[in-house]
Amino acid sequence: MKQVILPIVFSTIFIILVIHLFYHPEIPNLGEMQLKQKYAVKHTSSVDHSKFEQLKNDFETPQEVTEACISCHNQRHTEVMASNHWNWERLSYVEGRGIERVGKQNVINNYCIGANTNEQSCAKCHIGFGMNSNQFDFNNYRNVDCMVCHDNSEEYIKGASAAGYPDRSVNLQKVAQSVGRPGNFNCGACHFYSGGGNNVKHGDLEDALMSCNRDVDVHMAANGMNMICVDCHTADKHQIKGKLYSVSSSHENRLTCDECHTSTPHFNRILDVHTASVACQTCHIPTYAKVNATKMSWHWSDAGRLKEGKPFHEVDSSGNETYLSIKGSFRWEKNVEPEYFWFNGHATHYILGDTVNGIPVKVNELLGSADDGESKIYPVKVHRGDQIYDPNTNMLIQPKLWAPNRGDSAYWKDFNWHDAAMAGMKGVGLPYSGEYDFIETLMFWPVNHMVATKDKALSCDECHVRENGRLASLPGFYLPGRDSNKGLSFFGQLLLIGALAAVFLHASVRFVVAIKKKEIVSEDITKNH
Repeated sequence: MKQVILPIVFSTIFIILVIHLFYHPEIPNLGEMQLKQKYAVKHTSSVDHSKFEQLKNDFETPQEVTEACISCHNQRHTEVMASNHWNWERLSYVEGRGIERVGKQNVINNYCIGANTNEQSCAKCHIGFGMNSNQFDFNNYRNVDCMVCHDNSEEYIKGASAAGYPDRSVNLQKVAQSVGRPGNFNCGACHFYSGGGNNVKHGDLEDALMSCNRDVDVHMAANGMNMICVDCHTADKHQIKGKLYSVSSSHENRLTCDECHTSTPHFNRILDVHTASVACQTCHIPTYAKVNATKMSWHWSDAGRLKEGKPFHEVDSSGNETYLSIKGSFRWEKNVEPEYFWFNGHATHYILGDTVNGIPVKVNELLGSADDGESKIYPVKVHRGDQIYDPNTNMLIQPKLWAPNRGDSAYWKDFNWHDAAMAGMKGVGLPYSGEYDFIETLMFWPVNHMVATKDKALSCDECHVRENGRLASLPGFYLPGRDSNKGLSFFGQLLLIGALAAVFLHASVRFVVAIKKKEIVSEDITKNH
């Protein structure tokens, strides 16, 4: 009996020891669990706006809706009118310039170039009514559009080229009675479709986020956290947290992952050390444009081709426009790997009237370096293209693009770059020499959305590899696995050779000693006989 029991006991003890040594159950992340619990409880409004008498009117103008809102939400319009969503600019410190007003009113981009002289079309993404020129009255509170951000009926839309007014099909009374906390529909109406279509600009902001799964974004997934934009982009007195990199220069009011997740979220010291110099997005957003393609290049120099005197367009197999007579040629990509840059939260921008100081022109530039203690490695969408400029004044040109009818110098109607350049530069009060050309441009968009599940985050060997790694072209620092150092390599080789020599020497000594001992034993045996 003992012969059977003892082996079983010893085997059981051995198995328990092996399990104890090699099985390491995952430690529950209490911080993550608290966040999930927090956002599992969805906001529900305690107010039914359909009960308010002042919202039961047959509104003839959207301004009447605004006045009805203000009659209860006293002075909220003053908060809105102090926001950059209303003013399209903000005072900020710009590297090399000092304090300056920067925003859509004076910043150039390499998509639709700029809002100036094209306000009636661009105002579709302004939170106001009646912006049909650069003479818009920013002090008229009646033109504040409350509905565009607070409509919960999902029926409110701005009219096309309607100077910010709602589409004629909108039932103002129904929308006014359906207002509440902003949802993804409200934010996405502008931020998903900026640049002329879905996912054109950002690459990580598109209408697929309205209803996606965890493979697209772990935060906004309908089968996951099901978060909405304003869960992260909170507001204080209508000042939305998080600033758009295309028009924001200073490192203020940025939104970072560690505000919720802390800077040590991994329960792994090696990974947590990375957060000092690597942004969370770098590892956790391995690709963007996961569902619909994003526009990676835009060449205005190709615009203007006509068929039988009329503009035309071409599309690829996915329905993306690859050519438009009014805009030029485009290149789209899907499931794009970001490029990587050091970024400290500060940026520079090309402002109307600046002279070109290099080719390609960086219409915005992310500042930072490996030597800057405030910088981290960020994933970035780099948009490449060309646009019109004046080779004599050496300035990018703000052309007049939109007009309701032909004959008003707008390029989208008349297809005459000279007339569009002259009208546009006159409109912004800048000189135009009468000559134009096209120049290469770059624009940088940090990637912050479409966060992958942790099992699909970057692995170590996607960066720490000798060739073709994610960070292969990122300069200024030593990356183990990618870089080599002659001094360190030589020292390492010495250590390796020394270790091998020590092992060989030790083995040789043991071998010699063993032989000596054997000889001594043999001699003793011989003597004893």
